[in-house]
Amino acid sequence: MSSMSTIRFSRALPVALAVALSLSAGCGKSGPEGNAARGGAVGTEAPEFALPDLDGKVVKSGDLRGKVVILDFWATWCPPCRKEVPHFVALQSKYRDQGLEVVGLSLDKGGAQDVKPFVEEYNVNYMMLIANDETASDYGGVTGIPTTFVLDRNGKIVKRFLGYTDPEVFEETIRPLLTAS
Repeated sequence: MSSMSTIRFSRALPVALAVALSLSAGCGKSGPEGNAARGGAVGTEAPEFALPDLDGKVVKSGDLRGKVVILDFWATWCPPCRKEVPHFVALQSKYRDQGLEVVGLSLDKGGAQDVKPFVEEYNVNYMMLIANDETASDYGGVTGIPTTFVLDRNGKIVKRFLGYTDPEVFEETIRPLLTAS
């Protein structure tokens, strides 16, 4: 390797490592500090919300009772979030008839105006709601995205995932919940 190649490689390595870490860990989000004791803790009932969908219709968390829910805090500008979307589309298609409801909670500041084009481009087949800092705070202070919660049919938080999560992990988590009576 020439000395010029070595210099270019040594300069590119830190950048490549930073990108890799951000993709694996998730995107930072400014907002309230975490407070899992307030809400969002595994084993507790999921906090209630009433949020608008992309057409402005308000959806209440209580409307999801009786379904296994993947509740994903995300944003269109977050690379790990964008990477998860096709996996959620596939899970929704595969398990919808068994009672799965994937719900995206967008934290995009531009609201539906930012999210609608993304939903159309990626053929999103699941519910998309516009969340806010209050909702993020209620769920323990979501300070990094994606942050994803899996809820059982009674609205209890079964798992919390921070950062990109492989689709197989979600599938392993929801399958027993879907077959439980």
